[in-house]
Amino acid sequence: MRDHQCGDSPVLGNLPLELDAFVGRSAELAGLARALDSARLVTVTGAGGVGKSRLAARAAARCAPRDGGWRAELAPVRDPEFVDHAVVEALGLTDHTTRLPRETLLAHLAERQLLLVLDGFEHLVEACAELVGELLREVPGLRVLAVGRRPLAVAGEQVFPLEPLGEDEAVELLTERAALHGVRVTDDQDVRALCRRLDGIPLAVELAAGRLRALSPGRLLERLDDGFRLLTGAGRDALPRHRTLRLAIGWSHELCTPRERLLWARLSVFAGRFDLEAAEYVCAGHGLDADDVLDVLTELLAQSVLAREETPAGVRYRMLDTVRAYGAEWLEATGDAARLRRRHRDWYLGLATWCELDWFSPRQAEVAARVEAELPNLRRALEHCLSEPEEAHLGQYLAGSLWFCWAGCGRLSEGRQWLEQVVRLDSGHDQSRLKALWVLGYVAILQGDTVSALAALQECREEAERSGDPTAVAYAEHRTGCLALVTDDMARAETLLRSALDRYHEIGELNSNVLMGQVELAMTRAFQGDLPDAVRLCEDVRRVCEDHGERWTRSYALFVLAYAAWADGDLARARALLTECLGSAHAFHDLLGSVLAVELLALVTAAEGDAAEAAVLQGAAGRMWRSVGLPLFGSAYYNAPHELCEATARERLGDERYEECVREGARLVREAAVSRALERPLGTLPAPRGPVRHTTASAPTQQPAASRAHKGGKTAG
Repeated sequence: MRDHQCGDSPVLGNLPLELDAFVGRSAELAGLARALDSARLVTVTGAGGVGKSRLAARAAARCAPRDGGWRAELAPVRDPEFVDHAVVEALGLTDHTTRLPRETLLAHLAERQLLLVLDGFEHLVEACAELVGELLREVPGLRVLAVGRRPLAVAGEQVFPLEPLGEDEAVELLTERAALHGVRVTDDQDVRALCRRLDGIPLAVELAAGRLRALSPGRLLERLDDGFRLLTGAGRDALPRHRTLRLAIGWSHELCTPRERLLWARLSVFAGRFDLEAAEYVCAGHGLDADDVLDVLTELLAQSVLAREETPAGVRYRMLDTVRAYGAEWLEATGDAARLRRRHRDWYLGLATWCELDWFSPRQAEVAARVEAELPNLRRALEHCLSEPEEAHLGQYLAGSLWFCWAGCGRLSEGRQWLEQVVRLDSGHDQSRLKALWVLGYVAILQGDTVSALAALQECREEAERSGDPTAVAYAEHRTGCLALVTDDMARAETLLRSALDRYHEIGELNSNVLMGQVELAMTRAFQGDLPDAVRLCEDVRRVCEDHGERWTRSYALFVLAYAAWADGDLARARALLTECLGSAHAFHDLLGSVLAVELLALVTAAEGDAAEAAVLQGAAGRMWRSVGLPLFGSAYYNAPHELCEATARERLGDERYEECVREGARLVREAAVSRALERPLGTLPAPRGPVRHTTASAPTQQPAASRAHKGGKTAG
């Protein structure tokens, strides 16, 4: 493989456990590296618990090409339709357009040399095979390392079967794992016999190590032998490896206390990682007190049934898929599975409600991190609601409450998919469906799909008026005003936004969405030539946001204030405001806010006299727009500052030099573009040139590049 990077990959999912736990496998690691050099698709196959993920993680870290190695964890994904979403998420991509996730992947990967690790695909073979086949055909710089219990059966695939550990390596692993539990193990006959009995399967060895606190290797071996005889009724020599692993898990389960077995089974309802508070709520009751969950969970950690991980959202726990599957079987056998799934759904409904409320607070960044960490479980809760007809209204409520995730955290495509599913359901609960409808309309606006947006918002407005729901009427009217704003109907946008703000005031609604409506109203005033009124409105938003610790909506108010400062010739103030605006928008992964700030920074840079840098920033913004939608929304008002900047830069540089600088900017990835836009020291700016003369809306060449419906309302409550 060309352009390998030695050492750890820049990004490789969340795999600290696999990387740290790696023992032996030097020959296999070298063989897998050679396979990755010779084939664009390598699939590591083997029995559950044999160490496929660990080997793949280590190989990817050592063999990543120029643009890194990225891991998509597919085990929590149930619906084949969400495979593409999972890969988009793994790559950290944000796309506001109506493009399908597959198109987003192809566009992002087109010119990159990258290693994609697809881990745990065996229950999604057809969907993964189709995706991998297309990606490999269309992206010459891509290599794929798949990890599963069977091949993908894609042309050009090189299968790399992974065998269990050799006896020496199994002994080494057992010794190391036992030491973590405070037990010293010597390399003797019993230890070697135990490792042979476990067929060298790493997971089985680790489970055994967790039992050495209470039993000697010899006693463990006796119990295992008894278990084998019970399982087979015959000799043990011909047992297949998967039966060995199942027996080892079952034997570990048998040695658990009743409370440990109960918690093991109940924890199987979680998808991916979970935190202690979720475990206490979901799993407590019916024989297990909430106050006891932590103690029992700690014992499962000590026995390697669970793993503990540090994440940006705090400590999380996870259960290996093979172990989870065993627990799920026991949960079904107890007849308690339906109740546990309902408790799981209830916890994540509550979490979504809390996060929606807390979005309008100083904890916005914490909310964003929490929702990202909990997405697999939120999806599972949505799936549960959709699978139970009597719970359709809860699915509508959950999908609607997550508007800040879909719109504010760059997940428009996935949000739209869930929202379209839930609004098709007749739940009998008008309020839940109406919320899902206006959120669907909002998402469609942000994606530039005006026809679908108008249809959803009209239906929401009509049904809200029929059912007497003033809150839904206000949101539908607000979002319809947003739609008018981005389609250049300023008079109608102003009328609708003023009316919506009045309705919000009447019902006592105050949140990020309400304040964004005020920012959008300020944009209509600015577009119609009344900058003082726009400044008044945005200064008020800024004050309220600062009182509540809200930063996301505040960044859009800063954008409008920066435009006004530029228009008044105060370039230093304009740059300071835009620097803060861009920093906040980028921190929230808000592509729209980021690209608008870069566009206006280009104009400020041109006004400062640096035409070349202004052109570079315009090129960078042009690349960012591909993930946002139609550049500047196809709006004459939004496009006016861009045109003014381009005209200024072309006049000073000449066409050839201008285009050269634009191409330079277009080569910058988003992180580099934002860094470039933010790096200019404020103290070295040229002096202001004096105020800019303003024209009215009939000549929009001096109008602000304001926020698209605020794509903005990204914090709509």
